Amino acid sequence: MTGHRPFGELTKGFTPARRARVAAKAAELREAMTLEESRKVRSLSQEEVADALSVGQPAVAKLEKRSDMHVGNLRRYIEALGGKLEITARFDKTRVVISNIGES
Repeated sequence: MTGHRPFGELTKGFTPARRARVAAKAAELREAMTLEESRKVRSLSQEEVADALSVGQPAVAKLEKRSDMHVGNLRRYIEALGGKLEITARFDKTRVVISNIGES
């Protein structure tokens, strides 16, 4: 295809410092995803997640668009994707993983 080149070719002339900045930004972007993006990265459809949660596909669509939800619902959604939900509190120089929230 015209105008399209592999990413490796585009970055071939980058300095080591620039490559490091690009890698750091890519890692940052991978760490910040919506629920929908997380599902798509794992090549799952809303129907597949709905089956795992024993709900209908419209419920999954609604859940993915919510900005506020119960932690238990979020935990079940993440587990349906094959993950594990961890809630971390950040303090000045300390991080604490909060346990037993949203578990049945």
